[in-house]
Amino acid sequence: MRVKSFFSSILAILVNTAAALATGTPVGWEDWSDRAFVRAQAEHRLVLLDLGAVWCHWCHVMDETTYEDPTVTALLKKHFVTIRVDQDSRPDLSNRYEDYGWPATVIFDAKGTELVKFAGYIPPARMAALLEAVVKDPTPGPSALTPDPSVRGRGENSTTVLSKALRDELRELLVQRYDTKVHGWGFSKKYLDWDSIEYCLARARAGDAEAERMAKETLAASRKLIDPVWGGLYQYSDSGDWDHPHFEKLLQFQAEGIRIYSQAYALWNDPADLEAARALDRYVRAFLTNPSGAYYVSQDADLVAGEHSGEYYALDDAGRRARGIPRVDKHLYARESAWMIPSLVWLHAVTGEETPLEDALAAGRWIVENRKLLGGGFRHDAAGAAGPYLGDTVAAGRAFLSLYAATGDRAWLMRAQAAADFIRKTFAAKATPGFSSAVSRDRFTAPRPQRDENVAVARFGNLLFRYTGRESDRKLSDLAMAFLAVPDVARRFSTASVLLADIERASEPAHLTVIGPRQDSRARALLLAALSQPSSYKRVELWDRREGPLPNSDVEFPDLDQPAAFACSNGRCSLPAFEPNDLRARAARLEAPAAASK
Repeated sequence: MRVKSFFSSILAILVNTAAALATGTPVGWEDWSDRAFVRAQAEHRLVLLDLGAVWCHWCHVMDETTYEDPTVTALLKKHFVTIRVDQDSRPDLSNRYEDYGWPATVIFDAKGTELVKFAGYIPPARMAALLEAVVKDPTPGPSALTPDPSVRGRGENSTTVLSKALRDELRELLVQRYDTKVHGWGFSKKYLDWDSIEYCLARARAGDAEAERMAKETLAASRKLIDPVWGGLYQYSDSGDWDHPHFEKLLQFQAEGIRIYSQAYALWNDPADLEAARALDRYVRAFLTNPSGAYYVSQDADLVAGEHSGEYYALDDAGRRARGIPRVDKHLYARESAWMIPSLVWLHAVTGEETPLEDALAAGRWIVENRKLLGGGFRHDAAGAAGPYLGDTVAAGRAFLSLYAATGDRAWLMRAQAAADFIRKTFAAKATPGFSSAVSRDRFTAPRPQRDENVAVARFGNLLFRYTGRESDRKLSDLAMAFLAVPDVARRFSTASVLLADIERASEPAHLTVIGPRQDSRARALLLAALSQPSSYKRVELWDRREGPLPNSDVEFPDLDQPAAFACSNGRCSLPAFEPNDLRARAARLEAPAAASK
């Protein structure tokens, strides 16, 4: 059998080699670097960037067709320096060109000036024509001349709050962009829009029936994207419905799905929401978890690169495994592992199970031990000349804050503060408000602020300020919000994330304080009740008096002879709660008037 297998492998290699020779010479790809542009200058070439994703079906198709086409490869070899980048490995480039992919194709001149940008799959004949046209006329085309919203916003707005008119406009856009027939936001592609759902959950708690309807409808529709065999959330469905999934499974979608379904379950107690969260967690544990406690990036859409896998995903577990397992991207990035931590804390909160919290703590320890930089920041990968990237450190900071809430261990709060300090010192944009995606050493393309990352900084800095009282944390949030308050930035899809940042910054979070020894089971039960409150905007702390005063608190809690919890907000506190259900009831009464004002 081994001899037969050996000769079969040799035959396959010969067949593949012959096919490659018959279809043209493969493109010789380089990494993104200044050297590529220097070479382009020396050799009087243009630069082509192929920015894709290892999980991306149409990237595989383009590899098998366009970049194997003899005419295309001949043009590339004659006139271009060709660069290929996995967008997950370079958050700065991913953020810059996220509207164009994946795959995204960008052509530059040798000085780094963008000439043209293309979105998605480009068939061979069209690609050949495009390459010939840009070689003939290497001047910036319409796609390259359209300014980025962050560029258009420079100097237009220095406020750190949304105007009432802009806030009302963003709310109206959120409703207009909702698909009332099929549900969900957007019309051509359907996916779990966690920001819009989280905003609607906040509005639903304030009694907004329309927001409640949109959230419930979308949560139910999105369950159709959960793999019924392995669990896990497919990235999206095309064709304007929920029935044509693209089968890649990205860790971020699993993390945010676990979080948002858990949060919905905390509010409405619908068992289907909890089962959805569990299905995603089950998949992550089986396919995307490294033994170290860190998390892998994604699983490919295709079993065989470039071949649609609908038939494969229709099989049961045994049938799939008999054919093989789609490739898992086993890079271990700080950002991805940090994304999982708040989600696992939410799952721990709504189930009362310790395993999700243990997993979250393992991931937090892994980030600290393996990706830490001097000064409190975090690098993306184990090595790499580029970076650091904002996304890794802000995700880590938010993760650490959630671990502090879940454990009362002040080491996590200190790590969150160090991350905030690193962001402020390292990523503040020079020519515009906000924070840039990276510290770039590239001479040819400077990083820009990206909206989602600045939303994360605004929300993280604001909540951290509520915990610490540090003015520097508030200013961190202010600077990010100054970028988000630029109308052209705020209006971009989806508006919900900016609205979330705005309403949180304008209000005091509920402060749920559990007083008792950290190892006391009664204190832990009260802490779990505090964590399971539906709002994601809350300050939860476990105070063990033996560890000294609680940070940033001027409330004088009574010294009781058993663990107790208090719900406080806007200068008033509840009576002590000694049982979890009592705390839940007190917190709900406290939140009601605050939620109604949002």
